[in-house]
Amino acid sequence: MHWRAAERRLGLLALIVAAACAAETAPPTGEAGCTVSSVGDGDSFRCAPDGARVRLLLIDAPELDQPPFGARARDALAEIMPPGTWVRFESDVRPTDDFGRTLAYVYLEDGRMVNEELARSGMVVPLVYPPNVRYVDRIRAAVEAARSAGRGLWATNAFDCLPVDFRAGRCGR
Repeated sequence: MHWRAAERRLGLLALIVAAACAAETAPPTGEAGCTVSSVGDGDSFRCAPDGARVRLLLIDAPELDQPPFGARARDALAEIMPPGTWVRFESDVRPTDDFGRTLAYVYLEDGRMVNEELARSGMVVPLVYPPNVRYVDRIRAAVEAARSAGRGLWATNAFDCLPVDFRAGRCGR
């Protein structure tokens, strides 16, 4: 009787190891994409026609209930990729989040990475959730350049309360 439990545990362990190895070695597909149907906030949007939700990796924009900064970040994303724009996705190790959203580096048809464009324009801060870290240095460098130059929301006090701290209730609402 005990050998069956051990056999199941070994089988489960083998599946976990195989999945981890596949995740570490699988190249990004780069083939997935969609047409933007709507921009939800400064770091997420929906796809047409199914309404699938996409969250941009490695960045964090002010929340919509952080006026006026949340609306400005949303508008910046909508300016870069307005509804009707076709975008391509590149996934990282973890392709979805706990909310069922696709996690992606998003590219415009001209090859620009939307995540990096928002960082370079000063509309977001870095937000890192390992294991999705493929372009962390690139995003951090773009945010630092925007911060140093006082671009976008860095020209204001928008990031006195980081979005992650705002969501956690660590600063005023």
